[in-house]
Amino acid sequence: MKIIGKILLISGGLLILLLVLSTIYHMYQIRSEAKEYPPPGNLVEINNNEIHVYTQGQGDNTLVFLAGSGTSCPTIDFKPLWDKLTDEYKIVVVEKSGYGWSETSSSSRNIDTILTETRKALQLSGKEGPYVLVPHSMSGLEAIYWAQNYPEEVKAIIGLDMVIPDVYLDSSFELPSKSQLYFMYLISRIGLTRFMGESGLEKNIPLLKSKDLSNEDKEKLKAIFYKSSLTKNMLNEIDKVKNNARMVKRKDKPTDTPMYFFIAEDSKNNIIPNWEDKLTEYLSEIKSSRYKLLDTSHYIHHEKSKVIVQEIKNFLQDIKID
Repeated sequence: MKIIGKILLISGGLLILLLVLSTIYHMYQIRSEAKEYPPPGNLVEINNNEIHVYTQGQGDNTLVFLAGSGTSCPTIDFKPLWDKLTDEYKIVVVEKSGYGWSETSSSSRNIDTILTETRKALQLSGKEGPYVLVPHSMSGLEAIYWAQNYPEEVKAIIGLDMVIPDVYLDSSFELPSKSQLYFMYLISRIGLTRFMGESGLEKNIPLLKSKDLSNEDKEKLKAIFYKSSLTKNMLNEIDKVKNNARMVKRKDKPTDTPMYFFIAEDSKNNIIPNWEDKLTEYLSEIKSSRYKLLDTSHYIHHEKSKVIVQEIKNFLQDIKID
C-alpha cells in the first residue's frame, strides 16, 4: 500500500509539474504571438479596457459585424463575408471584450453594457451611424436591442443565423453546464489547447480549411484561438444570456427596421426543433423582411458567403437605404 501511495504521489506531482510548464509555455507563446500578429485594426479605450475595431472598404453604407458567442477571432471569422463586400460598403468588425485582439474586461455582460461599449467603440473609431447591423447567433439580441433603443442608428439588420429572445427562452433550449464550461475555460487558460494537433484544431476551427483565407490569416486565427478561446467575458455572456433575452423580449419589436434572416438547416435540426419557425414568426411582424434557408452549419457565413453577399446587396438595394 505504501508503494501505491508513493506512485500516486509521484504521479500527482508530475501532473502538476506538467500543467505548470504548460501554463508557462502558453503565456510565453501568447506574448510572442502578440508581437508577431499585432491588431490589424484600431484599439480604442473604453473603461480602461482596449476594444479592437477593424475597418475596411468604402461606400455610403456601413455594415457592422457582431460576433456570436465564443467566436475567438471575429475579424478573421467574418472575412469570407466582409471581404466580398468592401467594393460597395464600409465594413466594421467590433470585437467585444474578451474577443479577438480586444482585452478581457471586468465589466458586466448585461445587454445594456455590451451595447454601450459597441456604440462607444464605433464613435471613438470615427464610424458614425446609421448602420446596417450584421449579427451572428447570440449577437442577434444586441442588434434587436439596438434597434429598439436607438432606431435612428439602425438602417437594417442582416441576421446570420441570429437568435431572437424566444430561442433562449424556449424550454427545449439548454445551455452547457457550468462545470463543463469552466473545465473548458481551465483547459484554455493553461494552454492545453496548444497540444490538440492539427486535426483537433480543424475540428474546433473549421475555418482553417477555408479557401477564403490566406495562410497568414490561418496562423493569426490559431494564435487568437489560443489567446481568446472561451474567455471570462464569454463565460459571463453565457451566464447572462437568458436575462438579456428577457430584457429584449420586454420591449416592443422594432417593426420599422428592415430585416433579412439567413437561417441554417443545421440549427433547425440540432439546436431547437422549431428554430426556423421562431425566426420566421418574428419576421412576420416586421414591415420589410425576408429570409433564406440555407443547407449549412450554424457558422453560415463560412460556407455560403457568395450567396449571402449577393442577397445582402439585392436586399439593401430593394429597401433603398441610401
